[in-house]
Amino acid sequence: MANSASPLLELQRQLLLLQMEYEEEKESFRRLTEHIGLQRRLRRGDAWWPVSAGRTYYNSMNQLVVELHRVLSAADDLPSDHHFEYGKPVEFFRADSAAAAITYYRFTGTVSYADEERMVVAVPDGTPLMELQQATGLGLSLTFDETTYRTMTDALERTMRAKGRLAYLRDLFYSHQQAQTYSFSPLRFPYLNAAQEEAVNRVLQAKDVAIVHGPPGTGKTTTLVEAIRETLMRESQVLVCAQSNMAVDWIAEKLLERGISVLRIGNPTRVTDQLLAYTYERRFESHPDYPQLWALRKAMRELRGHRRHADNFHQKMDRLRSRATELEIRINADLFGEARVIACTLVGSAHRLLDGMKFTTLFIDEAAQALEAACWIPMRRVSRVVLAGDHCQLPPTVKSFEALKGGLGKTLMERIVENKPQVVTLLTMQYRMNEEIMRFSSDWFYGGRVTSAPEVKYRSILDLDVAMEWVEPTPTQDAEKDFVEGTAKAVAVADSVVADNALAYGAWQEQQHNLSIVNPAEAELTLQTLENYFTRIGKARLLEERLDVGVISPYRAQVDYLRRLLKKREFFKPFRQLITVNTVDGFQGQERDIIVISLVRANEAGQIGFLRDLRRMNVAITRARMKVIIVGSAETMTRHPFYRKLYQYVSALRQAQQLPGEP
Repeated sequence: MANSASPLLELQRQLLLLQMEYEEEKESFRRLTEHIGLQRRLRRGDAWWPVSAGRTYYNSMNQLVVELHRVLSAADDLPSDHHFEYGKPVEFFRADSAAAAITYYRFTGTVSYADEERMVVAVPDGTPLMELQQATGLGLSLTFDETTYRTMTDALERTMRAKGRLAYLRDLFYSHQQAQTYSFSPLRFPYLNAAQEEAVNRVLQAKDVAIVHGPPGTGKTTTLVEAIRETLMRESQVLVCAQSNMAVDWIAEKLLERGISVLRIGNPTRVTDQLLAYTYERRFESHPDYPQLWALRKAMRELRGHRRHADNFHQKMDRLRSRATELEIRINADLFGEARVIACTLVGSAHRLLDGMKFTTLFIDEAAQALEAACWIPMRRVSRVVLAGDHCQLPPTVKSFEALKGGLGKTLMERIVENKPQVVTLLTMQYRMNEEIMRFSSDWFYGGRVTSAPEVKYRSILDLDVAMEWVEPTPTQDAEKDFVEGTAKAVAVADSVVADNALAYGAWQEQQHNLSIVNPAEAELTLQTLENYFTRIGKARLLEERLDVGVISPYRAQVDYLRRLLKKREFFKPFRQLITVNTVDGFQGQERDIIVISLVRANEAGQIGFLRDLRRMNVAITRARMKVIIVGSAETMTRHPFYRKLYQYVSALRQAQQLPGEP
């Protein structure tokens, strides 16, 4: 066993780094709200304006809620994606126009449900509902979320003080001590490939920890669902978590498809009838005892309203409250007793509904995107943990450069992979990409161990097509610009300020809300290149086969610019439903037939900032099934060894298979 003080010192360091991140994000949020203006917040998906306030009611959690709808005519030019999710705090405001002064209301709410055009927000009792419903120029905006940081801080402090099983796991993960396993003959799963079968067996054999490392397209979710199903043959119930609501929804959906009963704590962002039916709120409302509980709660509200005139107020209230509590406990016992899987986000696992609950096994999906502190939140409830993800794809978001440099971005999954490689199973057969697309990613990130399934190896859209292309702008098109507080100005990027930490600084720089980079000429070239490729394929085939396209840029300003250009170009009008434009982060977990990547960076100094985080490029390339088109300045990008190797690889593909009529 390593020195017992070592884990405590490291967790103390994590606590300090988390505090730095908290301070940075709080200050960043203040700067954002003060300086960038309402119009940019609307484009970023951090605010809705104008909205109309609809009906109000008490939900199944006995919270007062108000329904809000976007006024579509005013939001036509804005992206439909946004950052409003279940549990996030919001503040209401009034504004006569997007450029006018904003007046904030003196209360905050919490998102209970949100889709593209409708939101339900829980508000405090006493909220001026009539005023909201009659207000003109009403809007709402995300506000700083203290709860997540408090929950993570509490988890780290609890882990440091821990005794028993949590203390054992803490010391195990921070040492090179061998993880314990059960010994039994491997099971056969004919519908899984060899690596997936090995991963499921190692999950079942793990007494402490197991890791399923799933590169893009290798069936990580399929493997994880099978591991959960087999675990439930041995255990009555498991806890399944992920960093984001979307990742929780995805795994919950797949479990439901396999006939496994799921109770979803927290509302889904993937709004499907199937998922909604398994949320705690929907199940609670559909319980036979709920009408009686609702009547009791209504009676309590009415009694409070007539408190001055009520005889024996306290005795009556105590009786009603006691009966309501008894019914609520009974309903919860039924709901949790029926569910085989409890599914929630990592932060959501601190919900009061789970107080006192224990599980043998915790499954954490997308573990490589979660801060270590978040992973410790559900760990106190379990005996063993299974982590699934890919630390060669998107890392956690860290906004403080100092915290990033100090190691806050290092995940628990990475730590365990380093200390205990024997608990890791790499999935090695991918089912998404043409072999030529997959090969570069496999060689650079996975030691060449990932191979293509026969059914996808040669998939392509056109005969004699090249699966990957690199389109270079002409020198006159070769110019990036800073995009600061909504204005473009000559590039003066401070990438060189911390040259020895360019990766960290570049990532930090792009994650600041008020600084991004745009390259208008490259955006034009990107859409022209896509138009040329569409012309080669033909309109009829594109629409008949519904070939879908992802246009990706690492820079938010470029994404916004590309979206506006796309709406203006008449050529793309019939295909708009087939084309998605987003950042790399927005495409995590998705795939498209065609991926076009706008790299943006083009400068004489060869500075590539944010693009030094190669994991993002891995994600961008591996979203494609059949075609990748990279648009960018080779002169700027190839000064970095990764992009030089990528450029050489793509050039070799083209030389190996010249297209007809080309020199």
